[in-house]
Amino acid sequence: MNKYIVVNQPEKWNFSIDNITVISSQDYLTNPKYSLLKNARIFNLCKDYSYQSKGYYVSLLAEARGHLPIPTTKNIVDLKALKLVRIVSDEFDDVIQQSLKNIKSQDFTLSIYFGQNVAQKYKNLSALFYKHFQVPFLRVNFNHTTKWNIQSIKAISEAEIPVEHISSVREFANQYFAKKRYDTAKVTNYDFDLAILVNPSDPAPPSNSKALKKFIEIAEKMNIYAEIIEPKDLSRLSSFDALFLRQSTEVNNEAYTFARKAQQEGIAIIDYPDAILKCCNKVYMAEAMNNANISTPKTVIVHSNNRNAVLEQTGLPCVLKAPDSTFSFGVKKAKTKDEYNALVTEMLKESDLIIAQEFCPSDYDWRIGIIDNKPFYACKYYMAKGHWQIYNWKATDKNEQDGDADCLPIEDVPKNVIDIALKSAKLMGLGLYGIDIKVVDGKLMVIEINDNPNIDFGVEDAHYGDLVYTEILSALKKRLE
Repeated sequence: MNKYIVVNQPEKWNFSIDNITVISSQDYLTNPKYSLLKNARIFNLCKDYSYQSKGYYVSLLAEARGHLPIPTTKNIVDLKALKLVRIVSDEFDDVIQQSLKNIKSQDFTLSIYFGQNVAQKYKNLSALFYKHFQVPFLRVNFNHTTKWNIQSIKAISEAEIPVEHISSVREFANQYFAKKRYDTAKVTNYDFDLAILVNPSDPAPPSNSKALKKFIEIAEKMNIYAEIIEPKDLSRLSSFDALFLRQSTEVNNEAYTFARKAQQEGIAIIDYPDAILKCCNKVYMAEAMNNANISTPKTVIVHSNNRNAVLEQTGLPCVLKAPDSTFSFGVKKAKTKDEYNALVTEMLKESDLIIAQEFCPSDYDWRIGIIDNKPFYACKYYMAKGHWQIYNWKATDKNEQDGDADCLPIEDVPKNVIDIALKSAKLMGLGLYGIDIKVVDGKLMVIEINDNPNIDFGVEDAHYGDLVYTEILSALKKRLE
């Protein structure tokens, strides 16, 4: 397997490692040869992993390309959720207390380099933190009150390593990169009570109140206890055996934190944290579908270096998407070059990479619901009145915010629509997905792979009724078993 170390400035990389190539983050993100590369392990040592930075995108696109990144995007996001960090560290609290018991001061900083510390006595503690977070350069700050507690945990850059640690870090690096296997945290599985996460203030909830009642009613018939919980109930999650997300999913909201905690504790989930990370990022989706030869509108990943050449490929008007746009939020249409430049300038302030797509108008989009690689409902979603999208959040009349929908039997959907939906869902693995497909001039194009798709009473269940709810609950039950 080819190994690459990705850093911001290769010329400042101080470690000499045999049989491994050091490249820049810009080169990895924008050079087409890395998009086509097979069998690669990517060691992401960028100085910044913050959301939508180059460091974040190196790991995200590595996963889209089928490469094996360390850290993964999941590891990166985990570091930002201190609640989650503390939940994970609770598992080895005994090791923390034992390792730090002889420290006399109230504060202590543990620097972890490739899973090791320069002091042998902190070897076990360092290895445990690395096992859970998989970040090459990690710094953990502890504070002592009645016992040692984690105050903060963050990734650090090579430049932040103290000079006196460099020789040890060089040795750790050589040991680390010589390995053939890189351990990941293991997850166990449990059994039988279901939490349904709902946010009462969600502007676009994925299930209406009647659908939520249906889930609870049918779960009871299947001998599954189901209860609605809210974001404030994170501390209660451990008392359930399964989690079903019915609030809008974003990397930076509670849904991801709940899903990640559930995964850490072996709780059955729909949907998995990986699905949230991948489906919520349009940059990942564009790269993954391109690599899988799935037809989409002409799509360009836009960054500061190529922004002036994009319209040659997409033409005008073109659609611009923030990486984490959902339910048509963060999706803009540029009709002119000036409008394009203004929108791109504004959007690149929020993310180093955004998406541009050719504009492909249609009267409706197909939505194929898929659970664990099986289609279980099919809808036609029509565009909102007088608008180019299914949702028009600017409509003053709430009845005109979204278009109509028809629900059809699976057998009435063209076979090629079902086939491309299944192929798209398989990119994400097992889970609940809604695949949005346009047919323009007889050509099929996948517009979106949605994790956490809508299941609304009277819409997605209009043809199959209770069977839609049963399929999802059965999938959770299989995970439990």
